[in-house]
This record gives sequence, C-alpha cells and structure tokens, in this order.
Amino acid sequence: MALSARLELRQGQSLVITPQLQQAIKLLQLSGVELEAYVDAELERNPLLQREESEAEVVAPDERPIEATFDDSGDSEPSDQHKTAEMDAADGDLYGDASPGERLSGESGEQAKAADAGGTVDWSRAGSGGSFDGADDLEGSLSRAKTLTEHLVDQAALAGFSHADSAVAAVLIDAVDEGGYLRADLADLADRLGVPIERVEAVLFKLQGFEPTGVFARDVRECLMLQLKERDRFDPAMAALLDNLELLAKRDMAGLRRACAVDDEDLRDMLAELRALTPRPGAAFGSEPVSPVTPDVFVREGQGGLWRVELNSDALPRLLVDQRYHALVAGGARTEQEKTFLSDCMASASWLIRSLDQRAKTILKVASEIVRQQDGFLAFGVEHLRPLNLKTVADAIGMHESTVSRVTCNKYMATPRGVFEMKFFFTSAIASSEGGEAHSAESVRHRIKQLIETEAVVDAVLSDDRIVEILNEAGVDIARRTVAKYREAMRIPSSVERRRLLREAC
Repeated sequence: MALSARLELRQGQSLVITPQLQQAIKLLQLSGVELEAYVDAELERNPLLQREESEAEVVAPDERPIEATFDDSGDSEPSDQHKTAEMDAADGDLYGDASPGERLSGESGEQAKAADAGGTVDWSRAGSGGSFDGADDLEGSLSRAKTLTEHLVDQAALAGFSHADSAVAAVLIDAVDEGGYLRADLADLADRLGVPIERVEAVLFKLQGFEPTGVFARDVRECLMLQLKERDRFDPAMAALLDNLELLAKRDMAGLRRACAVDDEDLRDMLAELRALTPRPGAAFGSEPVSPVTPDVFVREGQGGLWRVELNSDALPRLLVDQRYHALVAGGARTEQEKTFLSDCMASASWLIRSLDQRAKTILKVASEIVRQQDGFLAFGVEHLRPLNLKTVADAIGMHESTVSRVTCNKYMATPRGVFEMKFFFTSAIASSEGGEAHSAESVRHRIKQLIETEAVVDAVLSDDRIVEILNEAGVDIARRTVAKYREAMRIPSSVERRRLLREAC
C-alpha cells in the first residue's frame, strides 16, 4: 500500500480553558485581601486601568444598587430588586459548569456581553459605606502590635546585664517560641557559647522575671509555678498539685485530694486559682499585626421581618478604563508592536472590569440564596439552622456546584448574629424520624449540648441512649454512635464521668 500525503478538514468541539476564563475563575475564589493585591498588581501592569476615585455617583432610576430582600418565612420570595439581579446574573454566568474551568473557546466573550445587559451598578451604595450597625472602622485605627521577641528585647535592654550576660540573654530570647516557652537545652547553649551552665541558669532566672509572667518556662508546670510565685500562692499543696497534673487531666479528684493532702473545699479553691492562670503567656503577642475579618456581604433585618442582603463596597475594587489616555496613546502609536500592546491592554482592562462586576453579582446571588434557605437561623438561632449543601444552592440559582464552592471560599457574611464564613451555613442533614423535614447536624449538636447543660444533680445525668430517645421523640432520627461522636467533638465527658464530677462537686 502506497504512502501519500493528503489534506483533511475535520470539524469538532473540544473543551478548552481560555486565559479570560482562568482570570474570572481566579477572581471568584479570591478573598478580599487577595483580590486587593491582585488588582494592585494589574494597576501597575496595565497603564489603561485606574481606580475610580469618586465616592458617590448619581444613579439613574433603573440603576439601583443590587440587593435582595427576603421574608423570615421559608416560603418567602425575593423582592423585585433581587429578581432583577437574578435576571442580570443568570444571563451572564461566566463560570458555568467550569470545574476547574472548562468552557468552549470563544463562548465566554458572548456570556460576558450578556452579563452587562442589565446596566451599570453603583456598588458604593450597596453596603452603606462599609460600616455595619454603626460600628467604628476598626481597620482604619489598627496599628502594628509589638511581637513577643521585641517585648523581651526591650526589657533585656533595661535589665542591667553585663556584656557577656547580654549575649546569653539574646540567645535565650531567640529560643523562645510564640507561646512564651523556652525551646532549647541549657547545656547545649552553654557549650555553644563557651560559658558555664551556671551562668546560663543565672541569666535564665533573671529572664523568668520578665513580663508576661510565665515566659521562659520550659514546660507547663514551670510556667504555672512562675505565675503562682508572683501571686505568692506557691505553697506545698500547690506544688503537689502541679506535680500531679496528669491526675487533673484524668479528672481524678480523689487522687488529687490524696496527693495534695487537702479536703474538697480547698481543692476546689486551688483548681479555681489554677484556671485563672495562663498556660501560654506569649499568646497575647504575635509575629504579624492583627487584621479584622472584612465581611463581603451584609445581612440586615428590614421592615416587616424582611432580610436585606447587600454587598460590602469596601471589599469591591472600583476600576475604570482611562479612555482619554487610551485615545492619546493610540494617536501616537506607530509600529504594529505598539498597537498590539495597546489593544491587549484595552482588552485586558475591559475583561477585568467585567469579571469584577460578574464576581460581585455572583457573590450577591449565592449569599441571597443562603439567606433565603437559612432565614430561620437568622430569626431564631442555631437550633433552626437547616441542612444545606452546595447542590441545593446551585440548583436554586442556576449555577454549577463548583461555582458556588468558589464563591463561599474565604468569604464572610455579617449578620445580626455575628460574622460567619459562608461555609458555616452548609451543614449535613440528619433524617427526621417522622418523615418530615431533615434536621441540620449543627442544630442537633446544639440540642445535645443544651440537654447536657441542664444536668444539675447526679440522677439527672443523661446517658447517650437516653439522649437518643429524647431526640427521637423530638423527631430526630439519630443513632447512639452519632450522639457519642458529636458529644466527643464538643469535648463533653461521658455520662459516667459527668456523674462522678457531680458527686465530687456535692
């Protein structure tokens, strides 16, 4: 059979990921801090991009800020504003079923055009200035906290050490971890520094008098001992208690009474003093400044029991394409390389602004559905948290589960009950024993904790089997091993240990 060359044309479809779609997916899963860093890098790279400096703009009647309003009942419907937002965002799902981001090449451009069909949105008005319930701007007043090492170095400079002792102190300070504990062997340090170990111990003794009390301890016992000595409460009974911390961990109160040679009342007082101490004295310091969590979405209660869902404008970069500068530079472009560079910058800037707009709409859309599903939690508390998964939200808003997963990653929602990560609202379901609506695992854990907290006397202690019976009577179909698992996860002792603790307390 002869071999020959020939030309064939074939038509087919294949899934590819475009650079524009890569950017849109990346933006969707970034947190607020990461998004700000990404935008800053793009501003440095692209000369046609600039920040919108105006704080407020006149908005046309049909360009109202996107928000959603819900009734506190499970059957409530979104307001007209929310329906408008849904129509705008549904036509412009840049992400679709991309997981990790596949899409037919060229299709994303048309999708992005559809996303802009609803008009421009003034995001600056969709968060009431970024403050929540009148709270002050904590981030603006935040200052860098001194680290533990810096705090110890400052004290060492005033301690009156000789030149040689200052060198020993510096090495010991470097060996202190973030909790305030000394993580080094004194004999090795003495060997390395070429000084007698007695000198190292003398410097360490002086360093252990620094603030915070308990720093430079080599174990928990020594840390607690230093704090007790400062309070003039380190007596033989306390020394015996610190020597038997393993009995305290086992809750062996009878063994502790024998070891310390005290009665029940004295032992309770000693344990109360022990609880007032700090096992990690260096925990109040950090190597990095503390930064508050910035919510991406605000949820407020409106009139008539409605829930208003709004985006935080402070977490949304406001960018513009500098058309005047583009026209000026375009008029002076002579070579094809210059024209190509300018065209690429214009396309990149336009797509970034479109992607940021779509990201904001998608976050609002997902957050609004979460609020609609979990309105019982917002109104009545954790007991009314419903079971929810990504598929339920994705089906309700017409998006893929991977898109919802990216939206809820590192995003926070400020509600009247506190600030929660969006993933908090997704809980597994426990079936109902009566065939009704399933129960949230989080609400069941809360119910178990409540039942155990009501135990006041020994006879009232509930076994895991009794808790199962109570929950079954309340319509929760749960197994005993599940109750035990939830109880252990909450660090609640077994019924046998709780009975023993109550007997000893009495």
